[in-house]
Amino acid sequence: MNGQARLVGIQVGRPIVHGHKDAQDPLDQPWRTGFFKSPVSGPVWLGRTNLFGDGQGNRRVHGGPDKAVLAYSANHYPAWRREMSKPDLPYGAFAENFTVDGLVEDTVCIGDVYRVGDARVQVTQPRQPCQNITHRWRIERLTECVEETGRTGWYQRVLDEGIVEAGQTVTLLDRPSPLWTIARATGVMHRRHTAPAEAAALAALPWLSEAWRSTLVRQRAPV
Repeated sequence: MNGQARLVGIQVGRPIVHGHKDAQDPLDQPWRTGFFKSPVSGPVWLGRTNLFGDGQGNRRVHGGPDKAVLAYSANHYPAWRREMSKPDLPYGAFAENFTVDGLVEDTVCIGDVYRVGDARVQVTQPRQPCQNITHRWRIERLTECVEETGRTGWYQRVLDEGIVEAGQTVTLLDRPSPLWTIARATGVMHRRHTAPAEAAALAALPWLSEAWRSTLVRQRAPV
């Protein structure tokens, strides 16, 4: 385990309406989202479904116990700042709650259990980028770039509630599925129709989110 992983940023935001109804540009028309996150200084309570002060605009696809915390690697920010021509791009730019230094999609695994402050969290699935990313930053194909680069982030459920704070160490406590990195799981989801055996193996992981398991079980390879 990378013992140097550290929580370098915590961000929260309630869903609010952005834009105005008379806008001609579709990107400026009203949309309700919790994508815009602001940094938290000091201790914050992590509950079963949310950090205190956080929320989601579309609970059908965001949030819930299996997606209580969105984590994103701080290691990706230097590249994004160059590629987006935004040298001051802040942590939380991808709507993540936890910005973590020292962990990336090639090293984080489905089922990983981490200690952060008083809380324990478990990795449940990769983040599937949505068009809110492009909408937020008004950069064409940004959502697709997030997916193509593999810099997606990952979701976590909360096993033990507690106080967390930026600057704390993120310590791996258990890794029950070391072969199932976030990067590999994302690849299998993309090719689930042509790799049914891998898709079935991923779906069989007991710590996988119910949403991903349902998708993998429901969708079979074409005959």
